[in-house]
This record gives sequence, C-alpha cells and structure tokens, in this order.
Amino acid sequence: MIQTIAGPALSSYHWLGIPIAVAGAILLALGTLFQHKAVDEQRPAPGRAAGSMGGGRLQALLGKPAWLVGTAMLGAAILLQLTSLRFSPLIVVQPIGAVALVVTTLATARMTRRSPGRRALTSVALCIAGVGVFVAVAAVSARDVEINDRHLITILILLGAVLAALGTGFGLWRHRWGAVVFTAGAGILFGFVAALAKTVIARLFQGDFEWLSLTCLAGLIIAALFGTFLVQNAHTRGTSELVVAGLTVIDPLVAVTLGIAVLGEADTAPAEAFIAFLLAGATAVAGVLLLATVKKSPASVTAE
Repeated sequence: MIQTIAGPALSSYHWLGIPIAVAGAILLALGTLFQHKAVDEQRPAPGRAAGSMGGGRLQALLGKPAWLVGTAMLGAAILLQLTSLRFSPLIVVQPIGAVALVVTTLATARMTRRSPGRRALTSVALCIAGVGVFVAVAAVSARDVEINDRHLITILILLGAVLAALGTGFGLWRHRWGAVVFTAGAGILFGFVAALAKTVIARLFQGDFEWLSLTCLAGLIIAALFGTFLVQNAHTRGTSELVVAGLTVIDPLVAVTLGIAVLGEADTAPAEAFIAFLLAGATAVAGVLLLATVKKSPASVTAE
C-alpha cells in the first residue's frame, strides 16, 4: 500500500528543489559542451573508426583539460540534481533539466558565431514547451511517497533488464549505432539513476537504509558509469545540442514514468493530468527527433 504524504507537492519546502535543479541543468549544459569540444578535437587512433570510443580514446581524454573540466561540471550537476530530489518529487524536478538544452544551443551559437537555424530553434522550442507543460502539470498533481521494499525491487528488476538489453545491443551492433541510439541508451540509464537516487535518499531519511538500499546504490553507480560511457560515444557521432536534447528529454521521461508507474507519485492526479503528460512528452520527443536531423559540423553548416 503506497502511503502518500499529505499536502500540496509544492509547499514552501518543496520549492527549494526547483532552483537547485535549474543550477544543475546549467552545469549539465556547460559540462556537456566542454566534453564535446574535447572529444571533437581528438583524432581517432590509427585503424579505429572515427565514430568509435574505445579504452584508448577514453584514456587520451583524461589528459585533456577541457574534458576534465567538463567532467567536473557534470559531477557537480549530478550532486545538485540529487539535492533537488531530496526536496521535491521526482516528477517535478527531473524535467527541469531541459533548461540545459537552451543553454547549450545559445552557448554553441555564440562559440561558433552563427545562428542556430530555424530547425534547431524549432526543435528547442518543442522540447522546452513539452517539458514545461509536463512540469507545470506535475507541480499541481505530484505527491511525495514513502518508499517501500516493493518499489526498490521493481526498479532493480527493470534496471537489470535494461542493462542486459543495452549491453547485448552494444556488443552486437555498436558499430551501427548512431548518436540518437547512444544518447537514448544513456538517457534511459540516467532516468534510472535519478529514480534510484530518489529511492535511496528517501530511505535514508526514512531511517530504513539497509541491504536493499545498498543494492540500489550499487545499481545506481553501474547505470551512471555505463550511461556516461554511452554519452562519450554519442559525442563522437552527433552535435552537443543533440546529446543534451536527448538526455534532457529521455532521462526525465524514463524517470517520470518510474515515478508515476512504480513509486506512485501521481496516484492522486486526475485523468486529465495523464493526458497532458502524454501530449507534453510526445511534443518533447518530437523536438529531439527534429534536432537529430540538424547537420553535425558547425564549421560547414550555414544557418537553416
């Protein structure tokens, strides 16, 4: 039986999670840009495909200051995201990461001294509109819940299936995967990272942190490491805008789905709210798919 904590989701206490999530989204965008720049400048090792990311290339990236700075920013973004989850329901703060897409698009335009183009701007607008509506609906319908063993076990089983599927796919078809597939895989894993983080934090403050919570923490670390590896591969195949768009839409969609279907954060929401969730999510995904059609090389692309 899910115990729903009484009171509106956005009480004075819950409001604290929103600005923290915004700060984390900004760092996510800047960190992704720094990492993308380092990966883009790195020449592939002889005999290795330009789009692949093996252990040798990862080791070489460790010597690049831009990549290390970007990694540090992403680490700080994760810490801020975890902090925001302490204050607010998962389905409220997680979609706020879409702010990173705006920062990335504007920063890239400034760095390359060219207009993002109508197609890119339309894509960003769709992503932001979809996520914005989602957050607005979630803000008035979400509730914090008490996390029990069933929640943890369900998420762990689902994560195991996802890891098995992505691991098998990477082993068999990684050379055929494009930026969208790598980004989608990373987004799915990071969605699980957010959901697991929410459960672990909740159990800690509930005074019920035991072996099952530790198992969730281990799953969180595995998902985060594999997701980070997939992101590096995505950088070699697509633009920084595409990578950020995918992560800031797919990650929240997965996390929110887990928050609704598994944790029950929207159990008190009316039917209209779920219709709004579906329409808003579809709009955001359409923006990512449109952004995937934008050409990759900034140096050779004129504004569309």
